[in-house]
Amino acid sequence: MPQQGQPGYGYPQQPGVPQQGYGYPQQPGYGGQPQFAGWWSRFAALLLDGLVISIPYGILVGIGAAVGGGAGSAIAMLGILVGIGLGLFKLYKEGTTGQFIGKKALGISLLREADGQPLGFGMAFVRYLAHFVDSIACYIGWLWPAWDPKKQTFADKICSTLVVKVG
Repeated sequence: MPQQGQPGYGYPQQPGVPQQGYGYPQQPGYGGQPQFAGWWSRFAALLLDGLVISIPYGILVGIGAAVGGGAGSAIAMLGILVGIGLGLFKLYKEGTTGQFIGKKALGISLLREADGQPLGFGMAFVRYLAHFVDSIACYIGWLWPAWDPKKQTFADKICSTLVVKVG
C-alpha cells in the first residue's frame, strides 16, 4: 500500500471511483471491463469503411479514364483527392470519437487501452501506419484478433489501443 504523497502502481484512478484492484481501469470510457469486438465485426467495419472511401474514388477515377484528355485527368485527380480526403476524415473521426461509419454501424469503437478514451488524430494516424506490421508476416497480424485475449492486431498492441463493443 503506497504511503501518503507517493504514487501507487497501476492505472491512475478517478477521484470518487471505488478501487477495483488490478486489471482494466474503471474509467468512464469503459464502465467496467470492456467487451472486446470480435474479428468478424472488426473485419466488417473495415470492409464498410473501405467501401465508403473507395466507391467515390473509383467512380471519379473511372469517369476520368473514360472521358480522357485534360478533363478526364482533372476528374481523375478529383477522385484521388476525394479518396485522400475521406481517408483523412476517417482517421479524424476514429481519433476523436472512436468510430467512423463502419465501426458506428457495427456498434464498436477504437479507444486507448489505458483509459478508454478516443486516441486522437495523431495516434489514429500512427496506428494506421502501424498496420504495416500486421501485413508484413503474411497478413497474420490482421488475423491475430481471432485468438488474442484482447482481440488486438499487432498495430493495436504497438499503439496500446482496443476495439470494444459499445452501447
